[in-house]
Amino acid sequence: MKESAYKNYEELPLFLNPKTVAKVLGVSPSSGYELMHEPGFPVLRIGNRMVVPKEQFIQWVKEHTGGGT
Repeated sequence: MKESAYKNYEELPLFLNPKTVAKVLGVSPSSGYELMHEPGFPVLRIGNRMVVPKEQFIQWVKEHTGGGT
């Protein structure tokens, strides 16, 4: 697994694209793109573009790593 390019959530942009999602999770860009097509993943579609709101991404990570409320 690749190491994440980010050290904390504050470094993240307000909206994450597939490449950024992959960097944060330490996976390949294609895996980040595939994840954004999974049901339940918090994707916002703007035309043909797909982005993930930072706060919803953080919540998704917490829920899928046992850190959710």
